[in-house]
Order: sequence, then C-alpha cells, then structure tokens
Amino acid sequence: MENIIIAVDGPAGAGKSTIAKIIAKRLNINYIDTGAMYRAVALSAKRNNIKTTEIDSLMNMIDKMEMHFENDDLILNGVNIQDEITLPEISEIVSQYASIPEVRSKLVVLQRKMSEKYNVIMDGRDIGTTILPNAEVKIYLTASADTRAKRRALEYEQKGESFDLDQIRKDIIERDERDMNREISPLKQADDAVLVDSSEMGIDQVVDAILDVYNKKIQK
Repeated sequence: MENIIIAVDGPAGAGKSTIAKIIAKRLNINYIDTGAMYRAVALSAKRNNIKTTEIDSLMNMIDKMEMHFENDDLILNGVNIQDEITLPEISEIVSQYASIPEVRSKLVVLQRKMSEKYNVIMDGRDIGTTILPNAEVKIYLTASADTRAKRRALEYEQKGESFDLDQIRKDIIERDERDMNREISPLKQADDAVLVDSSEMGIDQVVDAILDVYNKKIQK
C-alpha cells in the first residue's frame, strides 16, 4: 500500500498547523510542519548573524542542522526550539529566508524524504503545488486577514506576550503579498486542491471538513 500523503497549503495564520496536528493524531500519521523548518533556518541565521545575501554561509549552516519532529515539536540538533521559532521577531524575518531559492531547494529534499518514509500530513505554502504534487489529498486552508490576525493575537495573549492587533493584521497582509508574489513556489491553490475557508468555522468543523475530503478520496 502506498503511503498516505495529505498536503495542506494556505496563508499565514489560517490554522494549518493546529488542524494538521489534530488530523495527524486522528489518522495516526506523522505531522510535518514545513513552516517550522523554515523558521528554524531563520532562527539559526539570526543567532549566527547570517544575512539573506550570504548564500554560502546559509548553505553551510543548513548542512549542519539536524531537524526532526517529536510530539509535534521541532528538534534542532537535539534541542526543542518550538517556543523560540514562534516568537514575533522570527515571524517578521522567516519569509525573507524562505524565499531564497537555495534554501528552499535544501529543505524540499528533506521534506520529500520524510514523505517517502512515512504516512504524513504536511502543511506549508507550496506542498501541493511543488513539494508533494502527487499527494492524494490536497487542501487549501484560508481565512480572512481579520480572522487570522485575531487568532495570532490570541496566541500571543495566551503566552503572556504583548501585541498590537493592527500591526499583526498589517504584517499578515504584507506576508501574504510576499508569499503570493515570490518568484520561487509562490503561495497559490493547487488546481486539484479543495478550498476550505475557516473564517466562520471552529476547529472541529475544519477538521471534519478535511477528514470528509480525505475519506471520499480514500473510498475512490
């Protein structure tokens, strides 16, 4: 039997990671958060003061990064960095590093290898279009900018971090613009992806909607 592969794409703050984690547990498959992997690159570059223009240094840095997931958390060189990669200062810079062709090429190889080894649900910006174009189930999960900003603000509030809702909304819109217009693997809905707009939906409703798509595909 071929591996189960579910691709979930969509803009920042659409709830991809939250939903994908739940579905992974429901189906007992592996969750791969590609966004977290790019955030790990941004975090490491920030720590090592490597600019986006220093391609050779970035490539050498990535070659030394050992990444894997444990209980949905990203482990980098043996250390859990999940809390650090979700900080606002990493959110602000991650798309700058993620848009570098050489960085994407390195991580795409790693991500494809993961899908060859395991049953996976993988979320990101270009899973169904570029990384796993042969995925049997493709979802494009989106929500309005206002909804996504409120969700992101709630995350910061729950962590006890300060935030500016208007600034979060502005950052999300700018991030959308960058992701949709970058030269390499821009964010877009794959032709065979099912659109799920979660603006007016709760988490359980979104999960049920995606599992319904999955079950129909499997039955075919």
